[in-house]
Amino acid sequence: MNRLSIDCDCDGNPAEPDMHDIGILASTDPVALDQACIDLVYAQKDGDGASLVQRIESRNGLHTLEHAEKIGLGSRRYDLVNIGE
Repeated sequence: MNRLSIDCDCDGNPAEPDMHDIGILASTDPVALDQACIDLVYAQKDGDGASLVQRIESRNGLHTLEHAEKIGLGSRRYDLVNIGE
């Protein structure tokens, strides 16, 4: 979760990030991984990442995770384990 921008990684000229780097996340469950990333973005303070949150909400971005879980691609439940800094 580094250099998060409101634009897709496929964009050749993405907007500059307005959010600090959060770190590296890993999981064998892609749905749980994406849910953890979303939760960490929403947990940011002082307006950090506000444009990213607005973009997610304006595009109904959470429906993707809801549907992925519904069709069996993974679970939105996870345990976040910090293995060091």
